[in-house]
Amino acid sequence: MTTVNPTASPYKRVARSLGAGAPVYVLLAVLLVALAATDPGFYEPDRFLAFVKRAAPLVILAAGQYLVIVCGEFDLSVGAIVTAGVVVAAELYGSYPDASWAVVTGGLLLAGALTGLVSGLITTKLRVPSFITTLGMMLILEGAVFFWTGGSPHGSLPEEFRRLGRGTAGGWLPWAVLACLVAGAAAVFLMRSDFGRTLIATGDSERTAALAGVRVHRVRVIAFVLSGVAAALAAVLVGGFSGVSAQAGRGYEFEAITAVVLGGVALGGGRGSVVAAMAGAFSLQALFTLLNLQGVSGALESTVQGVIVIAAVGLGAADFSRLRRRRTHPSGGTPS
Repeated sequence: MTTVNPTASPYKRVARSLGAGAPVYVLLAVLLVALAATDPGFYEPDRFLAFVKRAAPLVILAAGQYLVIVCGEFDLSVGAIVTAGVVVAAELYGSYPDASWAVVTGGLLLAGALTGLVSGLITTKLRVPSFITTLGMMLILEGAVFFWTGGSPHGSLPEEFRRLGRGTAGGWLPWAVLACLVAGAAAVFLMRSDFGRTLIATGDSERTAALAGVRVHRVRVIAFVLSGVAAALAAVLVGGFSGVSAQAGRGYEFEAITAVVLGGVALGGGRGSVVAAMAGAFSLQALFTLLNLQGVSGALESTVQGVIVIAAVGLGAADFSRLRRRRTHPSGGTPS
């Protein structure tokens, strides 16, 4: 049983409690302070809630992507699921304008789960690397959407359906913020359950987890299914506040991976916090907002993401313990 050292400094105790996600929490705090300094009105309730509402789809996607990455896989299909969800909903309402929003939303969530199930089964049963499987799924969905719509989706989304993405509960709290909070709480609860522990164990060492009785394939398939559901929920939110577009989810898959990496989650699996991954999504949205306020072109967002991914993975892979030993024993001798 581990005990906390009572003589440890307050800084070390806080750092230990935050774990590997400490850097992203610090980064998020710095970005929020910078936003306040750049735009003094940023923290007015309506404007701050609007910021959280814009970040909500990415936060939900990051939570789903975390589940897949922490067990040692990737899901590049989430952006295409978002696009397909928005377009399919618009086309359905074009044909059935009186369709219930609950039925359409439930159908999108079921379709997202089915997409994740197919990706998970191909990855685990056919042993196709998840990077290739989900890349193929992304291309399939994007091609199907383009073929169906000719590149120009028809139909529109009624206000009843768009309420979740753009409406408010009680006249002040956006439904998107509430959906983000519920999804985040569900992800935290899941990772604290036995399933969450087996998910991390699978990513840490598939063979060890299997020898311990973990049904590795089933765990990974469930992770893909949940990632698909998260992407479908993000599609509902994106369609709500952005409307219909054949590019609705373009780039979301890379933003979600960037957010997870920014949260200190190991790309090989087995280490990381879902809360830190969601904080990474908020940090990414805050960074893009700050760049926009500073007049920096939005075309540089991809460049910024690339730098973040390389830097975060590089820092995570650095062997700092070896560097410390070299500083302690510069002559290369062994300690006595």
